[in-house]
Amino acid sequence: MRHNNSGRKLGRNPSHRKALFNNMAKALLIHGRIRTTVAKAKDLRGVVEPLITLAQRNDVHSRRLAYRVLGDHQLVKTLFDEIAPQYAGIAGGYTRIMKLAMPRKGDSAPMAIIELTKNAGEVKAESAE
Repeated sequence: MRHNNSGRKLGRNPSHRKALFNNMAKALLIHGRIRTTVAKAKDLRGVVEPLITLAQRNDVHSRRLAYRVLGDHQLVKTLFDEIAPQYAGIAGGYTRIMKLAMPRKGDSAPMAIIELTKNAGEVKAESAE
């Protein structure tokens, strides 16, 4: 029984899972939207959303912590200077998962699109009304 064992293993060992989610986080921050399985998308939120929250602090220590996950100075700069300011004043909900109707062709895994909620200004305008 899996009592008190949270999280999905996804058929990978811990180092492979860490590398998988680091690479998926990079792809999501670069492209703004990626297509993956529903399980991976749900777990990816736990990597990307804390990165954006970290980027809102905008200090040296936060940049170093973000670099540990992303491994790319240019991407860290983009995260802190372009992506995080879009979400200033928003406490969370930086990503959106939309389930796709068609499963993956090979193994019939349920697929989803995970994307950044880019229009943060529209969210603030709607909440003010």
